[in-house]
This record gives sequence, structure tokens and C-alpha cells, in this order.
Amino acid sequence: MSYIRRTRDEMAARVARDIPEGAYVNLGIGLPTLVANHLPRGREIFLHSENGILGMGPAPAKGEEDWDLINAGKQPVTLLPGGAFFHHADSFAMMRGGHLDICVLGAFQVAVNGDLANWSTGAPDAIPAVGGAMDLAVGAKSTYVMMEHQTKAGESKIVERCTYPLTGVGCVKRVYTDLATLAIGPHGVTALDWVDGLQFDELVRISGVPLREP
Repeated sequence: MSYIRRTRDEMAARVARDIPEGAYVNLGIGLPTLVANHLPRGREIFLHSENGILGMGPAPAKGEEDWDLINAGKQPVTLLPGGAFFHHADSFAMMRGGHLDICVLGAFQVAVNGDLANWSTGAPDAIPAVGGAMDLAVGAKSTYVMMEHQTKAGESKIVERCTYPLTGVGCVKRVYTDLATLAIGPHGVTALDWVDGLQFDELVRISGVPLREP
């Protein structure tokens, strides 16, 4: 039976479903920024950006961008009523002080014990840029990862042990990919759900690591 991978927006919508009412959330650069566009209406969630914003809304409509209002990835954003701006140092104090409930980050690799590698592949032409990822990974109460399940070469990004430089140790609790939603806990990796048409045994084969059924 064939299966269709989740689109990036479908991945973002799946992450958004798991963010509870009243949560303070940082969305990392790249894929995670899409989550802002899929938060359920009527659910109050406070989005934080490390360059000094609290209370971000969804991306602005085309032609309505304000380039003085951008997130940490230099993308234009909107500000919800009651939103606030503050100094970069204050923003990092929020991140490091345990004041964020969830951060959603991209990744190159996630290990079965929750280790995260997302800032450098070590390639000669790579431009390492850890930014605030280390602060978020250890400062947020929960770290979620949003990424493709495999590399362009077809290798699983879910690994027994990270081979790239670590961002955080044992910090990842959830992984959202184009194939599945995975929970990482003391007993290993549990597949919470996966795309229609994909058999569990095939998901395990693609992942290359042991997975538990829910």
C-alpha cells in the first residue's frame, strides 16, 4: 500500500495540535516558524522570538509586511494585541530561566535518548550557527523537533547516537516528521501516529532504530 508524506504545512499543523492553551512557545528558525500559521483559533498561545518579541501572530499577508517587525530568522511577522518588545538580553533571560513551556526546533539528527544535533554537520562548506538553540534546548520545559524523517540521501535522522556536534543532551521529548509523530521517553521511542498507508514495520525499517507502538 502506498503512502503520501506530510507536507510542511501538515507537519506544522500536527505540531500546533499538541501546543496547549496558555503555553509560552519559541518557534525556531526554518520549518518551525510555520507552526504560527496553524495554531487553533480560540486557543491562547504566546509566541516568543529570541530577538525580543512576545505575542507574535501568524505571518502577514503578502504586501502587508512590516520589515521593522521580524523574527529571529529575519522573516516578517505580526504582533497580536498585548504583544511586547524587549531587549535581546531580556529575551535570553526568559529562555535560560525556564520561562518557556515549549521550544520547537529543526534538527539534523535526534538520538533515541533525546540528544539533539541541529547546528552543524561539520561539512567543510557548512556555516555553523548555533544561535539560541542551545539556550532553548536546555531552558525550555519541553523541546519539540520538526524535521524531515530522512536526509536527501535517504538516511534516517532518527539515530542511535548523534554523529554531529550536540546542541543539547537528552532534551527532546517529541519529534514531528513528514512520516510520523514520535515521543521520546525513558523506554525509548514511541510512534504516536504515522501517515496513512505506511505500515508500522516499514516505518521501523525507514527509521533504522527500534520503535514502540502506542
